[in-house]
Amino acid sequence: MKNRRRFLKTVSAMSLLQPAQAARSAPARDYFKELGVRPIINACGNYTRYSASLMPKEVLQAMEYASTRYVRLNDLQDAAGARIASLAGAESAMVTAGAASAISLGTTACITGKNTDFIHRIPDTSGMKNTVILPKGHRNSYDHAIRACGAKLVEVDSIAELDKAVNTETAMLAFYNLHGPAGRITPEELAAAGRRHGVPILIDAAADIPPIENLTKFTRIGFDLVCFSGGKAISGPQSAGMLIGRRDLIEAAKLNTSPYSASIHRGMKVSKEEILGMLVALETYLKRDHAADQKEWLRRVDAISARVTELHGVSAELWIPPIASHMPHVKVRWDASKIRRTVKEAIEELRQGDPPIEVHLDSKDELILAVWTLLPGEEKVVANRIHAMLKRG
Repeated sequence: MKNRRRFLKTVSAMSLLQPAQAARSAPARDYFKELGVRPIINACGNYTRYSASLMPKEVLQAMEYASTRYVRLNDLQDAAGARIASLAGAESAMVTAGAASAISLGTTACITGKNTDFIHRIPDTSGMKNTVILPKGHRNSYDHAIRACGAKLVEVDSIAELDKAVNTETAMLAFYNLHGPAGRITPEELAAAGRRHGVPILIDAAADIPPIENLTKFTRIGFDLVCFSGGKAISGPQSAGMLIGRRDLIEAAKLNTSPYSASIHRGMKVSKEEILGMLVALETYLKRDHAADQKEWLRRVDAISARVTELHGVSAELWIPPIASHMPHVKVRWDASKIRRTVKEAIEELRQGDPPIEVHLDSKDELILAVWTLLPGEEKVVANRIHAMLKRG
């Protein structure tokens, strides 16, 4: 309950999430059924492998609007980016093909600038600044987004090590916000080091809205480039994201991608529908009644907890990750001496059921359930399925 009280104190500063889906007329065709694809109940969260978020009607209307008109793509990217930048309190912005795309584009921009010869030669970075320094503990699968640009990664364990590592080949300093606690360098310290050395600094904050303050926080403390996912809490197109920051670097990033064919990131194209959809998703998200959203998510936490803890030996608690997907989850545990089923077996049974239920990817010693990606009423289905499964022992 202490965790719950702490969460409620910050509810007005947070935001949420999966927008309530308005009733829509049934489609003429059941496309997933035709393809033999079973829709899931998403108690996992806004993960790409489970198709991220559901878009609100405002976003779908914007994308449909864009689909009926031709436009110069650069004109739309510039105008939408200017609007996004104004909302984020930054100099400039662009819509990208997701957060990983934003990392790659930001890195390449720091390597090539607007030098056409450099842009055409990437990933051959000979003769260019091509090293990226990041804190130890920040290496992860998204290293590919940096290394694909021809950059070399250099790890440092302290600001003193960073000061020694910076040289004429240093193109960028990088920080993965999710992995911040794993290193010994804070975002503020890295930003200050970047300013001191005159080196651009990029932060990956893909799933770090909410809290809503993060939309403007990182540029305020000095990061030159900030990467956000569009298909998570903001509920934009799954394949969209945002690169926000310094005008000259955003302009260089645009030159390294579509519609320019002689660029390494040509394949990371975003359509007019995605550009407009991303902008409208952000506008819509900022207008939401976030306190009402949080109240509903906490109600779902309570509903699931109450149902599963009817069983002897089963406990449940509210859990809110400190970084990334900073929203209500439920952790469900059970006494292994009373219920022999392992967590791994429980996950597989939920996955193979009808309808399939996917739980949080970090479920190892307990079931972790995200509640904001559930459709109205699905919290009852999830609670009843877990109750029935654990009751069988």
